[in-house]
Amino acid sequence: MTDAPFRPFETRLDEGTALRLLREATAGAEDGELFLERRRSEAIVLDDGRIKTASYDASEGFGLRAVRGEVAGYAHSTEISESALRRAGETARLAVGAGGGVLADAPRGSNVRLYGDTDPMLDATFAVKIDTLREIDAYARSLDARVVQVSATLSASYQEVEILRPEGLRFSDIRPMARLNVSVIVEENGRREQGGTGGGGRFGLKGLMEPDHWKPLVAEALRIATVNLRAEAAPAGVMDVVLGPGWPGILLHEAIGHGLEGDFNRKQTSAFSGLMGQRIAAPGVTVLDDGTIPDRRGSISVDDEGTPSGKNVLIEDGILVGYMQDRQNARLMGVAPTGNGRRESFAHIPMPRMTNTYMLAGQDDPAAILADLKDGIYAVGFGGGQVDITNGKFVFSCTEAYRVKDGKVGAPVKGATLIGDGATALRQIRAIGNDLRLDPGIGNCGKAGQWVPVGVGQPTLMIGGLTVGGSQA
Repeated sequence: MTDAPFRPFETRLDEGTALRLLREATAGAEDGELFLERRRSEAIVLDDGRIKTASYDASEGFGLRAVRGEVAGYAHSTEISESALRRAGETARLAVGAGGGVLADAPRGSNVRLYGDTDPMLDATFAVKIDTLREIDAYARSLDARVVQVSATLSASYQEVEILRPEGLRFSDIRPMARLNVSVIVEENGRREQGGTGGGGRFGLKGLMEPDHWKPLVAEALRIATVNLRAEAAPAGVMDVVLGPGWPGILLHEAIGHGLEGDFNRKQTSAFSGLMGQRIAAPGVTVLDDGTIPDRRGSISVDDEGTPSGKNVLIEDGILVGYMQDRQNARLMGVAPTGNGRRESFAHIPMPRMTNTYMLAGQDDPAAILADLKDGIYAVGFGGGQVDITNGKFVFSCTEAYRVKDGKVGAPVKGATLIGDGATALRQIRAIGNDLRLDPGIGNCGKAGQWVPVGVGQPTLMIGGLTVGGSQA
């Protein structure tokens, strides 16, 4: 973990030769790049007082792409060498065919750095990390005798990227990531319930390992678990729902965000296709995708094509005004790239992906929003969900939710699921709180088999007429 900086053009490849091979592969193409990456990561999991997993992974390689029209040729290798690059160029070249394309304008340069470049894995020794996890375990058990199991995870990664363009431009980025998760299980009268929380971002592990940080996390995980101990069966039926601020924005991310990615709209497979400039949400609803927030999990100084990340407005006062774009889809749709071309690793082709997606705050007092809920659910925590991009239909499970009647928050409910579709839910937003909050840094997003870190956020919202799935009729 003390390797020298990743400088492939100084130690592995002659830059002039690499540029020549890249230009040969992209001659007559409309776009392309050489993406080089080195990544190191570790994860330590303490479960029930014992180290369950301690892993360290390292990988490096390159991906070479040539793009013409809707076709992209892509080849990748874990061997960073001239011979491997030559073979990759021959493969990627097949997508260009007879050529005839004109190379798209290169990304503009940027000196913006949204996070530091210190390797978070070097913040503490392995022994100190283990001791911290054991302290978390002991502290959780000391808080409540009902705690029967504790799981705590420290994870970190360090990604170094170099991007070479056919014009001869080079872009680089160093992307740290750190995260701490805590989960507890409590038992009372034979009933067991779980609660968990965590967070992190593009910074070091050191701050996450301080007691002032992890003690509140443990307390919050315990609070959620004990709340669920007294949870009643969730009701079922169509009712109004109030969503809490912050992490519940994951519903926005899934049910709406994916539908606003450029590729789905270019192919006319999104529920929002062809609706640019039209009202798709209630007045007051403004949604952004913003990769420029310092230190956030979903932020990127430049995307994986070299485009600087952006603060992109997707919905403004209920009107659809923008999609998230990578370079290929932007060119085919006649618009500018938005800095959303992302890939999981050098072994993957870039595509339009979200960064930090959130809804801006409104004017309403959150307490007043709850007071206006006559008969419904107040959902403040979410687990897994499923979404169909073509129609926006979603199903999300609640990890913390409460029954509300006549504006009074009552008993917690267990087993509640929210069912609806993104387009309808947007139009049925009836109140928008003034308490915008971003998630604590726990989001991952999957698309076409690729996973990337993301952020979400929203203020308190009231959405009318969602279907709540539960066990009480």
